[in-house]
Amino acid sequence: MNAVTQTLDTEGAVATLRGALFGPGADESHGPYWRLLSTEAFRRVAEATPERRLRDAYERLRLLNGVVPDPLAFVADPARLAAVHESLGFVDPTLTSAATIHYNLFLGSLVDEGTFSHEELAPFAAMRQVGTFLVTEVAHGNDVAAVETTATYDRVSDSFLLHTPSAGAQKFMPNASPVGGPKTGLVAARLLVDGVDEGVFLFLVRLTDATGTLPGVRVRRLPPRLGSPFDHCLTSFDQVRVERRALLGGTHARFEAGRFSCDTPRGQRYLRALRRVMVGKLCMSACAVGGARAVLSLAVRYGQGREISGLTGTARLPVFALRSHHGPLVEALATTYAMNMLYREAVSRWQHDGAGERREDAARLVSAAKAWITWRGREIGAEARERCGAQGLLVHNGIADQLAAVEGTITAEGDNQATMSKVAAELVLEHRAARHGAAAVPGGDLTRPEVAHGLLRAARNIWLDRAVAGTRQAPPGALARRNGSMGPALRAADLHVHRQAAEALARAAAETAPGAGRELLESLHLLFALRAVAEHSGDLLAQGLIAADQVERLPLLREALITRIARHARTLVDAFAVPEAFFAGIPIASADYVTAYDDPEGPWHTPPRQRRR
Repeated sequence: MNAVTQTLDTEGAVATLRGALFGPGADESHGPYWRLLSTEAFRRVAEATPERRLRDAYERLRLLNGVVPDPLAFVADPARLAAVHESLGFVDPTLTSAATIHYNLFLGSLVDEGTFSHEELAPFAAMRQVGTFLVTEVAHGNDVAAVETTATYDRVSDSFLLHTPSAGAQKFMPNASPVGGPKTGLVAARLLVDGVDEGVFLFLVRLTDATGTLPGVRVRRLPPRLGSPFDHCLTSFDQVRVERRALLGGTHARFEAGRFSCDTPRGQRYLRALRRVMVGKLCMSACAVGGARAVLSLAVRYGQGREISGLTGTARLPVFALRSHHGPLVEALATTYAMNMLYREAVSRWQHDGAGERREDAARLVSAAKAWITWRGREIGAEARERCGAQGLLVHNGIADQLAAVEGTITAEGDNQATMSKVAAELVLEHRAARHGAAAVPGGDLTRPEVAHGLLRAARNIWLDRAVAGTRQAPPGALARRNGSMGPALRAADLHVHRQAAEALARAAAETAPGAGRELLESLHLLFALRAVAEHSGDLLAQGLIAADQVERLPLLREALITRIARHARTLVDAFAVPEAFFAGIPIASADYVTAYDDPEGPWHTPPRQRRR
C-alpha cells in the first residue's frame, strides 16, 4: 500500500482526480452547464416563497434549454443527459424534477418512438410546450400493469376517448398544472378496442394552455411535498378525445383497415411505455452523486473553518482536526468516489449494451446502481448535516435541501426497495442454478484489491446460501418462499453492488497516471472495500475465508487509511468541481462564516458613547 505524498502538488492532484471523476472531455460534457449554473439567474433567492421558487424553476428550465444545442439529440444521448443532472440536483431540486420529466420521460419517449417529425416535436424542443409524464395512479404506483385509465377506440371518428373511471385511477403526482406555461403530457392508459383490453400504452395529450386546463381535463394541486416546491397534481380525464396519432405505438402497434395489431405480447406492452425509465435511473444516480459531492464540499469547508477550544490551554483548532469529526466524513468521501465510479460504469454499460443482447445485464446494473447510490446519498447527506451541527439545519446553508431532494430520487423511476427486491430475487435464482461451492478467495495481503474483492464476493455468496436455505425451509406457497429468502437476499444484493462499486473505483485508480492523485484513489478504494469486509468478517472467519489475525488487523488498517486521507480532504472535495458560485451566499462555505451573521447595528460596531445607558 503506497503512502500518499505528505506534501503534494495540489493543483496536479485535483486535476488528476477530476479527470478520474468526470472522464475525458469534461469541459465539453459538463462545462456549458457549470457556466450556466454559475450565473446570477441560478443563485438562491433569500426569503423566496414556495410559489416564487416554483416559477423560477420553470424559467430556469428555459434558460437551460437555451444552452442545449439540439434538444432532440440531447435526449437521445443518455450520457449527456445524465451529466447535466450531476449539477442540477444541488443547484435547484425543483428545476431538476422539471428537467428530468420534460427531457427524459416526455421528449425522450417521443424521440425514441421515431414516428414524429422534427416539425411536430419543435414546440417541445423549443419549450413552447412543457412536457410531463402521467403514469402512476393513486391506487397503482410501481404496479403500472394495473393502471385503470382507459383509452377507448372510437371507430366512427378514428380517435380515442381518454377517461378516468375511479378515484384510484387519478394520475398521481405529475406536474400537470398551468404553472410554468402550457403543458402536454404522455398519459399511460389501457387501450380498449371493441371491448378488448389490449394493454397499457402511452398517449400524447394536451393538458393546459396559456389560460388554464383544457376541456375534460381536471387538475388539482397536491399538498406541499417534503423539500423543494413542485406542482405535483392529481389529474383526471372525462371522455377527452385525442386523435389516433396520439397513440405511441411506433412500428410495433398499429391500426390497419380498422383492425388493431401489436407485435409485443399483451403482458409486456406496458414495459415499452416505461422504456425511458432506465435512462431516468441514470439521471437519478447522477443527482445523488452530484448532491453527495456538494454536501461533502460544504461539510469539509465548514469543518476546516470552524474553530473550537483546543485540548490544552487556550489553543484553538479546527473541528475537522478531531478524529470523531473527520472520520465519518472521510468514510463518506470514499463512498462518494465509489458512487461516482459506479454511476459512470452504469452509464457506459447502458450506452454500449442497452439496446443489444446484453440489455438485461445492463438494465440490472443500472437499476441496482440507482437504488444503492441514492440510498448512500441519503446517508452521506445525513452525515454531512450532523457534522455541521445546527448550521446544517438552516436552509440557507444548502444541506437541508439536499436531504429532502435525495428522498425524491429514492422513490423516482422505481421505488428502491422494489428495485432491489427484484435484483435480489434474480441473484438467488442464478446462485441456485450455479450451485456455488465454497467461494475461492485469493490468499495474501488484505491491501491487494483482488483480495478485498474476493472477500466481498464470498460474503455475498454466504448470504445467497442463506437465502436459498430460507426458500427451502419456508412453509408451502410462493409468497412464503419469497419471504423466507428475501431478508438474506437483500443483504446479498447490497454486497453485490458494494463490490461492483469497489471494482469500479479500483479500475479508475489503475487507469490513472502514477502520482499523488492515483495514490489517493487507491487509499479511498481500500477504505471503501475493507469497510464491508470488516462488517462481514465474522461470517468470513467462520467459513475459514479470512484468518483471525487479519480480522484483528482490519480496524488498525482502516484507522491508518482514515488518518492518511483526512490530510487531503480539501483536495478531494476540490476535485468535485462544484462551481464556486454555488457557494455564494452559503455562510458555512466561507472561510470566515461568522461574517455572514454580522449585524451592522450590533453593539460591537457601536462606539461606547453612542450606546444607550
